[in-house]
Amino acid sequence: MEQKVGLIPYQVVEQFDTVNEVPKGIGMIQAPKIWEKTKGKGITVAILDTGCDLTHPDLKDQIIGGRNFTNDDNGDPDVYKDYNGHGTHVAGTIAAIQNNNGVVGVAPEAKLLIIKVLDKKGSGQYEWIINGINYAIEQKADIISMSLGGPVDVPELHKAIQTAVQHNILVVCAAGNEGDGNDSTDEFAYPGSYNEVISVGAVDLNRNSSRFSNSNNEVDLVAPGEKILSTYLNGTYATLSGTSMATPHVSGAMALIKVLANSSFERNLTEPELYAQLIKRTVPLGNSPKLEGNGLIFLTVPEHLSELFAKQFTPEIVEL
Repeated sequence: MEQKVGLIPYQVVEQFDTVNEVPKGIGMIQAPKIWEKTKGKGITVAILDTGCDLTHPDLKDQIIGGRNFTNDDNGDPDVYKDYNGHGTHVAGTIAAIQNNNGVVGVAPEAKLLIIKVLDKKGSGQYEWIINGINYAIEQKADIISMSLGGPVDVPELHKAIQTAVQHNILVVCAAGNEGDGNDSTDEFAYPGSYNEVISVGAVDLNRNSSRFSNSNNEVDLVAPGEKILSTYLNGTYATLSGTSMATPHVSGAMALIKVLANSSFERNLTEPELYAQLIKRTVPLGNSPKLEGNGLIFLTVPEHLSELFAKQFTPEIVEL
C-alpha cells in the first residue's frame, strides 16, 4: 500500500467575503511593531501545501512562481492552483500584502514560492513532498513552510530536509493536531518531529495551549493557531484552527528575523544562528516544554529585555 502524507487536519470556523483588519494572531506575536524596521523584503518563503488562490487580491502580487508535483490538473507542473483552501490560508498568514484592505501577513513584503505537494483532497505522496523540498532548494528559497505531516518516519524525507538545512534554508513545520492536552503522552508527526526542523505547536488567542496540539520533546515553540483569520479560496477570507495555522506565523516571523539579524551582524547568518535568533524571541507561558517548547513567538522580546537590562544594571561611575 502506498504511503501518503496529508495536510495537518484543521477546522474551518467561519468564512467572510470581505474583511479589513490586521488579524489578531499577527498582532499577538508583535509583528506590526517590527514593520518600521522590515516587512520581510528580499526573503522568499516556499510554501509546500495545496497550492494557492493565485488571483486573490491579497496574494497575487506576492507570488513569484511555483510548481505542481501532484496529480491535479493532469499533473501539469505549471498549474499550482488551490482547490482546497489550506494552502491559500497559510500563504495569507505569511505574506498577505499590506494594502489597507483584506488582511495582512506577518511579513507583508516577503515573496512566496507556491509548491503544490498536496492534492485537492489534502493528500500527497512522500515523493511529491521530497520533490517539492528539492525544488525549493533549487530555487534558493530562504524558508520552507510545511503545514503537513504523517505518522511515518520516512528516511528519504528526512534526508531531503537535512539537505535543505545544509543549504542554509530554515524549515518550519507543524507539530501536528493529534494532541490530547496531556504533556505526559507523546504524539509524533513527521516531518514536524525531525530535530532539524522548527516544530510549531499552537495556542489560542488568549495564550492557552491548544488541546489538539501535539506534545513531544521536539516542539520548539508555539504560535497562534485557533480562530486564525486569513485569505481563502475565490478571493474570500476564513478563520481556521490547527497547528497548520500556527506554523505560518513562525515562517513569516523568520522572514523578519532573517532581515533584522543579517543587517545587525552585517553578514548572512547560518541556519543554526538564525534558529538561535528565533528562540531569543520567545516568552515562556508556564506550560511543559513538551507542549510549548521554548514558549510563544514574541518578536519584540530582545528590545524589551535590553531596555530592562540597561535600566537595572547601569553601572555607577565611581571617582577614584
